[in-house]
Amino acid sequence: MQLDAKIPGGPLAQKWDRHRFELKLVNPANKRKFEIIVVGTGLAGGSASASLAELGYNVKTFCIQDSPRRAHSIAAQGGINAAKNYTNEGDSIWRLFYDTVKGGDFRSREANVYRLAQVSNNIIDQCVAQGVPFARDYGGLLANRSFGGSQVQRTFYARGQTGQQLLLGAYSALMRQVGTGKVKMFPRREMLDVVAINGKARGIVARNLITGEIETHTGDAVVLCTGGYGNVYFLSTNAMASNVTAAFRAYKKGAYFANPCFTQIHPTCIPVHGDYQSKLTLMSESLRNDGRVWVPKNTGDKRRPQRIPEPERDYYLENKYPSFGNLVPRDVASRNAKEQCDMDKGVGETGLAVYLDFEDAIKRDGKEVIEKKYGNLFQMYEKITAENPYETPMMIYPAIHYTMGGLWVDYNLMSTIDGLFVLGEANFSDHGANRLGASALMQGLADGYFVLPYTIGGYLAGTPLEEITTGHSAFKESVTSVNDSVEKLLSINGKRTVDDFHKQLGHIMWDYCGMARNDEGLKKAKGMIQQLRAEFQENVLVPGSKKDFNQSLERAGRVADFLEFGELMIIDALSRQESCGGHFNEAYQTAENEALRDDENFCHVSAWEFTGKDKEPVLNKEELKFDNVELTQRSYK
Repeated sequence: MQLDAKIPGGPLAQKWDRHRFELKLVNPANKRKFEIIVVGTGLAGGSASASLAELGYNVKTFCIQDSPRRAHSIAAQGGINAAKNYTNEGDSIWRLFYDTVKGGDFRSREANVYRLAQVSNNIIDQCVAQGVPFARDYGGLLANRSFGGSQVQRTFYARGQTGQQLLLGAYSALMRQVGTGKVKMFPRREMLDVVAINGKARGIVARNLITGEIETHTGDAVVLCTGGYGNVYFLSTNAMASNVTAAFRAYKKGAYFANPCFTQIHPTCIPVHGDYQSKLTLMSESLRNDGRVWVPKNTGDKRRPQRIPEPERDYYLENKYPSFGNLVPRDVASRNAKEQCDMDKGVGETGLAVYLDFEDAIKRDGKEVIEKKYGNLFQMYEKITAENPYETPMMIYPAIHYTMGGLWVDYNLMSTIDGLFVLGEANFSDHGANRLGASALMQGLADGYFVLPYTIGGYLAGTPLEEITTGHSAFKESVTSVNDSVEKLLSINGKRTVDDFHKQLGHIMWDYCGMARNDEGLKKAKGMIQQLRAEFQENVLVPGSKKDFNQSLERAGRVADFLEFGELMIIDALSRQESCGGHFNEAYQTAENEALRDDENFCHVSAWEFTGKDKEPVLNKEELKFDNVELTQRSYK
């Protein structure tokens, strides 16, 4: 099946304005008649809830945390992109659009990416008006810094706390609407199913994580803003509660899942240093502005970095990519770090690390300047590693960070289930096969503040919606299904913990579907996951009761979904016989070991359709057309 993305006609720069004009409108009095469910309170969910309520809609907002301000968006550090061109370096909406399409290795939708670049400037104005404390230069103007994949400075930042400060802005707007009564908050709820009636999303089933009660909620539309699925790898930079469950349950109800194998490996993470770890810590990509990446020139050199003289250091990114240097995109930087370590030039006890060195920057600008830019990041690094990065280079290594895949959505951000909208990292739409740094915050806020408020109105105004209650048979069936799943997990009473299964799944995914993949390994991983899932269903231990606070039960449900979803990722990776961005199949690479695309056969979005338990999913395609950007082999040299 060929999917219709409903991209409006006309010139690229006019598509969004034309589409907004052509969308049907809901008048202010009628907005009060609609109730919208928003799941998630990160930047996408928080901004969407606040904006929809400000327009007059009644909003029910759900979050898995105890407070909306604890959403995982708070962990984003480095910045948010916009095409303001404050630095007068030649930036523009078109250049941001081009850099994003190129950075995604030409596997994203032109119209969506251009719209993202268009509204980026509005985001900065919105956040400044909210009081977000962006860094400023000596004259008081907003400051910018560089990020990977760009040769201009377009990233706005608040030291190393940009995500936190932006989330506080969205949170304040959200809580204002909670105060007016237009938003009703439901904290500590986990969505376990979406309810579709006559092909339209009309509500959700959620579990109260404190009492264990299964709740049902109706709505005229459902908006999923539940983040990414990086924790399928167990070790990732994601919060421990981040999961795929909401998106995966929607997939099982008919929402297609697009490009699940497109996962991003972030090159700037603190290396793994023990089997006891439950997550990894990100060091912001902003550090690559001033830090220089290097390894010893000689293999097996285990001297302390201060004892390795300059002529014996290999600044491999600067040497290989002179135009971009240390600021190549994340997928390129990650693969090169792995390559150095595979050649036995890695550093540290494990040999799975490279240096990120600030010695030259401190000599050039002084310690105070570096401290002002990155002080909290340096403190965090020292607290975790007991090494002072002002005196000793940081050690970094790639780790799972962001997922470009997600539920398929059209230009209106609506999934293949009518009335189910998907925003932010939970959808697939804007980043292709690799996300440029500082673009996640941009997409989340663009979707919530400036896209959904228009497109959801067009849906509501043009769709007849019958009045329903939670007594409808579809809700009863969904509750029964959720309860049966919970009962089954509690009844197994096996001998292995949930985390034990999750760790094993993570090893399989990292080893065979991580930074590098090949068909033989992917096929092996598929069988291993099937065996692991079968053992999970017979031997997992989930203590406690369903009628109270039970984190083991929470994790069990999420890992059960990861065990199914991991296989979908493998199937997607096997079907894409090319390399592009974060999907690097070793059989498809250039003579210089760069990703080698196959535009003739794979210039499409792979959208997978659920066909039933233990059945192979069906592949649907959205062909990608590039009328404004020439398809070329990516080069950052």
